[in-house]
Amino acid sequence: MPSWSPDGTRVAFVRYGAGGAVDGIWTMKTTGGDLKPVPGTEGASDPAWSPDGKRIAYAKPVGKQREIYVADIDGTPATRLTHIAADDLHPTWSPDGKSLAFNRADTGGHSRIMRIRLSSLVQTAVTGPDSHDWTPDWSHSDRIAFSRLDSSGFAHLYLVRPDGTGVHRITTGRLNDKYPSWSPDGSRLVFTRGGADDADPEHLYVVRADGTALTQLTKTDSHDLEADWRP
Repeated sequence: MPSWSPDGTRVAFVRYGAGGAVDGIWTMKTTGGDLKPVPGTEGASDPAWSPDGKRIAYAKPVGKQREIYVADIDGTPATRLTHIAADDLHPTWSPDGKSLAFNRADTGGHSRIMRIRLSSLVQTAVTGPDSHDWTPDWSHSDRIAFSRLDSSGFAHLYLVRPDGTGVHRITTGRLNDKYPSWSPDGSRLVFTRGGADDADPEHLYVVRADGTALTQLTKTDSHDLEADWRP
């Protein structure tokens, strides 16, 4: 789950310890080395670096669910943003650093895109309650890309404005598209495309924001997931 720092010098990521348990979120230089843990993130996932490079947002287990937190890079002060009996995952920052979008999975099997204002903690639904929407990514041009399991039975990439308007699909086909990540200029998305079966290979693709110029990047028999674009 890599997340580039805004200046492109470090990467935040999830590290696993002995036995496969999540050790927490760490950062390192993009040249390798200088590994540093983010204190207080044991069991956490989905790190997202703030636009100013000073904070990390992440999802962390609280009882049987996960909630969204924000902390400085040194782990303090860790602030819990959400308090609800649902799984809150995959936070992504607004361009101005004042809000986060994330996906909320409820006990009924649905997941929707939510938005939270950091100053007030006011939460607003971006997509509908009966949706199956996951892994949002907020662009510098103020559009949110996400993966939706739609009526086709497959997951495709969609775009939406932060106020919930302008929802439209940009990928098609009988394959599952997920984990979109915007290019710095907001013109393209890198994402993972895989088959209907979990055993099928999953590859990285790039597509323009208008759905054209689809290009496959990786072709090995592997599972290539959650790419992030260098600033």
